[in-house]
Amino acid sequence: MTERINKEFRNGVEYWTLERSLCNTASKGTEISIQDALRALQLKSFDYRVLNLLMYGLTKQQVNECHWDFLSVSEFLVEISDDLYDYEEDVLNNNFNILRMFVKVYKPFKPPTMMAKCIIEAEEKYQLLLNQLDPSLVSQFQKRCEEATKEGGKVSAHSLGSWSIPAVISNEECYRSQLQGSN
Repeated sequence: MTERINKEFRNGVEYWTLERSLCNTASKGTEISIQDALRALQLKSFDYRVLNLLMYGLTKQQVNECHWDFLSVSEFLVEISDDLYDYEEDVLNNNFNILRMFVKVYKPFKPPTMMAKCIIEAEEKYQLLLNQLDPSLVSQFQKRCEEATKEGGKVSAHSLGSWSIPAVISNEECYRSQLQGSN
């Protein structure tokens, strides 16, 4: 157990606190902070960071900060992708979902544009950090990403897949009522 691992566990507690607060606030129709939503998204992969730190410790290696920064941005993009895929289910179950939070902050017409902007900014940072990695590591990483994309059943002109932002649900209560009524 290191101080850095403890910090990630504290980040997990902060994530769970923010997640519940944001979901409760969103379900009441009260205004939420986009900064809180983005902070929650950033913290969401704390468990992967704990596992990475444990791996460094078990192999008696120092944390490679370049790899750490790259993985952090990669995790951020994976969390966005997962949230876009699970959007309707997350609305139904009142779960934290970054697109759901964007809808609450930016109302029904701006969220897809703001989500795309967030993705573009993260992808630019991702590319900058990717360019700092060892080329053989980059090649292995990209090969694994391509395999994972195929395993996930995504078919795209781009080997790593493409972004698909679902139609926003502006009235969550109505959406839940309709789905629960049809069951």
